[in-house]
Amino acid sequence: MTPFIWKNPEAFWLLLLVPLVGAWSVWTARHRVAALRYPVARVLAAGGTGLRTVLRRGLPLLRMAAVGLAVAALARPQTVGARVRDLSVEGIDIMIALDLSTSMEAGDFRPQSRIYVAKETLNEVIGSRVNDRIGLVVFAGAAYTQAPLTLDYGVLREVVKQLRTRVLEDGTAIGDALAVCLNRLRDSDAKSKVVVLITDGDNNAGRISPLDAAAMAKALHIPVFTILVGKGGKVPFPDGTDLFGNPSYRELEIAINPALLQQISKMTGGEYYRATDRDSLRAGLNGILDKLDKSKLLEGGASANYREEFSPFLLAAFLCAALELLLRSTVLRVFP
Repeated sequence: MTPFIWKNPEAFWLLLLVPLVGAWSVWTARHRVAALRYPVARVLAAGGTGLRTVLRRGLPLLRMAAVGLAVAALARPQTVGARVRDLSVEGIDIMIALDLSTSMEAGDFRPQSRIYVAKETLNEVIGSRVNDRIGLVVFAGAAYTQAPLTLDYGVLREVVKQLRTRVLEDGTAIGDALAVCLNRLRDSDAKSKVVVLITDGDNNAGRISPLDAAAMAKALHIPVFTILVGKGGKVPFPDGTDLFGNPSYRELEIAINPALLQQISKMTGGEYYRATDRDSLRAGLNGILDKLDKSKLLEGGASANYREEFSPFLLAAFLCAALELLLRSTVLRVFP
């Protein structure tokens, strides 16, 4: 039999209560005088008083046993399994740069806009990851860190849900967005560090050139995977609502620059994707993340597999207490 390991051995100090419980039980039994017994008790004792005497003297022992077994359960007996768990975490460090310029309101994913589909797909991808640290940078005319690298996917999904267009100064500062992502990844110790750039336009704002930012990524050995969202050219753009309250659209020319995104990816060792619908966007993101090597992000060492064994002790304590209560309430019950 595997020996027990007691998780809370200090609980055994409570065993000092066991003799006190026994003494109290004996004292109370001696001060109770039976004036009338149940007839059923008389039937059971028809063969003599020996059985009743033994049962009555055993009541304090049952109560003491119940307390002792309950104390053993509180000490949390455990057995050590043969398997050992590795507590380290392996994954990828990922910074996602999401375009929040007003052009992301275009409805070429009709009936949904580009930003709606991008957010929904991002949430799906985040939910599918396990041990990857993910951070988020949002940009329009300027770039800001919305969430640093984190393993708390629940918080990250809530952040993504709250993103809106027309909050930042309008424009498309691709170079600034890449620079902010690189700054977040610069001190990472992960084997695989990547930037995922999701945009629908050409660079037209910011202080850092996209190619200069790409050169910095190349120097840091951080690949940039670019995803061009939308079809380009003339696309339906929301223009208020009609008489029935339904959204109305007008055709608007939105400039895109796939050549720039391809060049950024080629310079840094990443890949370029074109997302014209929800499925292609999801496939592009999952394809990027699944092909990367994972590395240990958190060193947790190893841990033995412990199994809790308190339940048999607790069950035995309950049975002893129940038996003592049953005997005292039926066969050995007395009326004062």
